[in-house]
Amino acid sequence: MAKYLVIVESPAKVKTIKKFLGKNYEVVASNGHVRDLPKSTLGIDIEHDYEPKYITIRGKGDILAKLRKEVKKADKVYLATDPDREGEAISWHLSQSLKLADKKVYRISFNEITQNAVKTSLKEPREIDMDLVNAQQARRMLDRMVGYRISPLLWAKVKRGLSAGRVQSVALRIICDREEEINAFIPEEYWTLDASLQIPGEKKPLVAKFYGDEKSKMTISSETEMKKVMDEIRQEEFQVLDVKKGERVKKAPLPFTTSTMQQEASKNLNFAISKTMRIAQQLYEGVDIKGQGTVGLITYLRTDSVRISEEADEQARTFITEQYGENYVATTSTEKKNSAKIQDAHEAIRPSDINRTPAMVKDSLSRDQFRLYQLIWKRFAASRMAPAVYETTTVKIGAGKYRFNVAASKISFDGFMSVYTSEDDEKAQGNVLLKSIDESTQLELIDFEDKQHFTQPPAHYTEASLVKTLEELGIGRPSTYSPTITTILARRYIVKEAKNLYVTELGEVVNSIMKESFPSIVDEHFTANMESLLDGVEEGKIAWKTVVENFYPDLEEAVEKAEKELEKVKIEDEVTDVICESCGRNMVVKYGPHGKFLACPGFPECRNTKPYLEKIGVKCPVCGKDVVLKKTKKGRKYYGCENNPECEFMSWSMPVNEPCPKCGKYMVVKGNKIVCSDEKCGYVTEKKPNN
Repeated sequence: MAKYLVIVESPAKVKTIKKFLGKNYEVVASNGHVRDLPKSTLGIDIEHDYEPKYITIRGKGDILAKLRKEVKKADKVYLATDPDREGEAISWHLSQSLKLADKKVYRISFNEITQNAVKTSLKEPREIDMDLVNAQQARRMLDRMVGYRISPLLWAKVKRGLSAGRVQSVALRIICDREEEINAFIPEEYWTLDASLQIPGEKKPLVAKFYGDEKSKMTISSETEMKKVMDEIRQEEFQVLDVKKGERVKKAPLPFTTSTMQQEASKNLNFAISKTMRIAQQLYEGVDIKGQGTVGLITYLRTDSVRISEEADEQARTFITEQYGENYVATTSTEKKNSAKIQDAHEAIRPSDINRTPAMVKDSLSRDQFRLYQLIWKRFAASRMAPAVYETTTVKIGAGKYRFNVAASKISFDGFMSVYTSEDDEKAQGNVLLKSIDESTQLELIDFEDKQHFTQPPAHYTEASLVKTLEELGIGRPSTYSPTITTILARRYIVKEAKNLYVTELGEVVNSIMKESFPSIVDEHFTANMESLLDGVEEGKIAWKTVVENFYPDLEEAVEKAEKELEKVKIEDEVTDVICESCGRNMVVKYGPHGKFLACPGFPECRNTKPYLEKIGVKCPVCGKDVVLKKTKKGRKYYGCENNPECEFMSWSMPVNEPCPKCGKYMVVKGNKIVCSDEKCGYVTEKKPNN
């Protein structure tokens, strides 16, 4: 009897796929990659055409031995690894390690682990796509070159087992640049003005927002200006100048890509990017559903395509017609044209069967699995539905030369919003008063509400907004977002506090070395261009070794130059006047995972360490003691009094010695300016060289 062997990546898939295939099929897992470049050396033969030197990954010998036994018994071998570059490369490495050249070997791939998809793939086997393999090989080698040539320089400079990476270094730079923007930001004052207006016979007042004068929109920048405007308006009568009724259409969202799924799961479910990917992997590989056995609930989770198969589209439209009515079905496709950056190898992320509603599977899923499945299901259903329609009313009101606006909207047809609303969807502002308003309506001023505001700095990056930025810049690919962020968090280059990402002192040091010595590595355009070259390899337009051989000599030159320059500035341990109470030596400044700390130079005999409180030469504005540079438990920098906890002074921005000449409060450094710590005061002056 014929015996067929199917090799997949993950043991979790074995159970799911075995269920679909007959007893003639044996399904086994490779547990991911079986070969890689060696850890101890560069693993690339620079002298001989940049040939990679692959070895069996430690611990994979037993798995390969088991696979070889199964291969001997099989008439046909199907390589069923994931449908992307990485999966294609794993299939190729398996074929090399298992010496499958004289066997009947077929590559199959499926976008979802369902009976139909798996059986269809067996009917349509193909050869291994070497363009995909070579794109992955080129990426792996570029990353290895950057990591193995630059990381030792960081060890020499900062004295720890740090690392640099082709994508992680750019991600770190993006976060550092934003931090600099925030630190240099100086708030600007502005005011808003609302007028409460009475319409005869109506109980609720109409609230109109100040727009400007008859010529243009106006910004009110101070209390004096605001008082002047209000005094002038009080002398005038309010009149309805124009009433416009209209309709606004809000389009249905596109189905999820890896990036948009990560962003929405972060915003709506408060999931870390790594958690989203871990749970999505479980949903894709298969979950035990009561009465159905192991079922793959969603399609492949690493994709930047929004394409949906005709079969899934048809199934969704039938479901929506039956559940919501024909008028809820989208009349046109919501798909957008793919940009050049998109690899359209597979579909968007969607449920493998839309008829399997979240409510049906809730009892079989963990809480987090259910929440993510529900998000994916709702987003896909919404993407096949009709747009939402709002009725809008806009009223223009005059008060002498000044203008006020009232805008209201209410949903007249909820469309896709009956299933899915995101954080960004506006709340309907239904205003019953606006139904009867026209140019003859009388208005009487009840009162003003004026408010002082200050412009806000750019927001700190969150994991979600960083992924969005990386995607927009064309840096990395769906499979790289999560490991990139995980790596820079694990290295403690950045820390996460209440969703926000902050740079640590260690991250600042690494970023400044990378910017100074390897500007092209941390240049976002260079990195994005490298991604498009790898796409060219995948499409068969560029030879993969051409990409590698063009990259390495420039990197090598930069490394040699940096080695010479960094030798000149080799950091010696900074000796302090703090005496080690254990052995009497002068303690020295060291770098640790959390930044600088004090250590006894007598290590390992004396293991005494202390926090390093770096004085900045500024007196505490509260008690007069020294201000020192401190760090939160997670490593974020701030300035506090050395006399803490008796004195509670702290500032995120660096304080200076001079008080504000306008209000007497302490001042802080913001980029190349010095500003009053009280934003209501608003005093700003240029930073002097000695500040």
